[in-house]
Amino acid sequence: MSDMDKRPNILIFNPDQFRADALGHLGNPAAVTPNFDEMCRTDGVSFSNAFCQNPVCTPSRCSFMSGWYPHVRGHRSMFYMMQEDEPVLLKTLKDEGYFVWWGGKNDLTPGQKSIEPYCDVRYKPNRPLKPNLHIEQSWRGPADGDNYYSFYAGKLNKGDDEVYYDADWACIYGAIDFIRNTPKDQPICIYLPLQYPHPPYGVEEPWYSMIDRNKIPPRIPTPDGWKGKPSILKGIYENQHLRGWSEERWTEMRATYLGMCARVDYQFGLLVKALKEAGIYDDTAIFAFSDHGDFTGDYGLVEKNQNTFEDDLTNVPFIVKPPVWIPVKPRVSDALVELIDFPATVEELAGIKPKHTHFGRSLLPIIAGETDCHRDAVFCEGGRLHGETHCMEWEGVNKGAPEQGLYWPRQSLQVSEGPEHTKAVMIRTHHYKYVRRLYEEDELYDLQEDPMELHNRIGDLALSGVLTTLKERMLTFYLETCDVVPFKTDRR
Repeated sequence: MSDMDKRPNILIFNPDQFRADALGHLGNPAAVTPNFDEMCRTDGVSFSNAFCQNPVCTPSRCSFMSGWYPHVRGHRSMFYMMQEDEPVLLKTLKDEGYFVWWGGKNDLTPGQKSIEPYCDVRYKPNRPLKPNLHIEQSWRGPADGDNYYSFYAGKLNKGDDEVYYDADWACIYGAIDFIRNTPKDQPICIYLPLQYPHPPYGVEEPWYSMIDRNKIPPRIPTPDGWKGKPSILKGIYENQHLRGWSEERWTEMRATYLGMCARVDYQFGLLVKALKEAGIYDDTAIFAFSDHGDFTGDYGLVEKNQNTFEDDLTNVPFIVKPPVWIPVKPRVSDALVELIDFPATVEELAGIKPKHTHFGRSLLPIIAGETDCHRDAVFCEGGRLHGETHCMEWEGVNKGAPEQGLYWPRQSLQVSEGPEHTKAVMIRTHHYKYVRRLYEEDELYDLQEDPMELHNRIGDLALSGVLTTLKERMLTFYLETCDVVPFKTDRR
């Protein structure tokens, strides 16, 4: 068998809610991400313009595991996951002979259905975990305080342990054990959908103190009167009660988030080290990317939002290291790419012929250094129609005392029939971003003049030609991707 006929091992390292600009090599002077930074210097490519297709967890994962945009099968809710007749990359790999090891969160397949079709091992920790900050919420303080909806937990007490042994650490250690004892007769796929740096914002030492507070870039300011911005952002801003926070408090919260990212980077380094020690690093394709980003104080907001598309939420880390026999030009590429390009790249590496129509494009030509032109535009979408009460996500609202839930500032707006939870779609090029909205004003930003997206120029006649071009491109996008026809035909 020639090198080009080999099937590589695959590591899918998938932290949750990791912003692209939390990486050192993408320009954040306060970031401590030496392992990610080193990979794109030596044997991988980091994509600075990688974008998710939905700004929250489940719809994004359904998209990047299928190669479908959310609108293809209506994956616009945290509570509608991949169905048995839908393509999922993990199942494809398992069916093609890969041994699939899954450690971490789900947010992909229905909890009431068996996980067996998607993996050979669904890892479970073998010793007790430290308290989950979503459940143990003493860090929130009083309900009438200004930390109650901030998601800020701060420094975590790890006691006498080396680390704050939570589910992420358990899965990292479990994956390392698996790497040391992999099957000898088949390729492996390790899927690690971690929780960090998803808020609550909390991390243990040494990562808590690792971030130089003086190097943290300034926050994006709160828009003046929220003029031209979607109404849900103003609603979340008013509901989170963070308007009185000093800049010092914001800095501490943002430093904690960057500390969480630094911990994720350290864990990634442990996996790379384990692959090398096991002698399988060269034979392994590594994909490190997040499902979406996080506000982290920008615009005066924390957490995320289901139907706005600021780069904070949609621009994500995406690093690819191919197996040693695939040509690679290590660097940071500014090509516009989408997370749906991930399964297409895996399939080409593994020699898998797709059995369904999907819309991803292999990244191997960019990785080889042949080009940095890939897409003319990227897309992201979310929200719901009026009357789609099944998309309000009532399932996530605290029963009995909904206002006590961490996500109440956002979810209270999602369950109303006002304009806040409008259905929307984004098209973004290197230069411009246009958002088409139902029920309220569209958005248009000149990203070169206004990278913070503070000035909506939807009514600016000087950009009328740009707007027409973007609308035409969006129409083409929907025409190209509006449906899929199954490969398996029926008898007439």
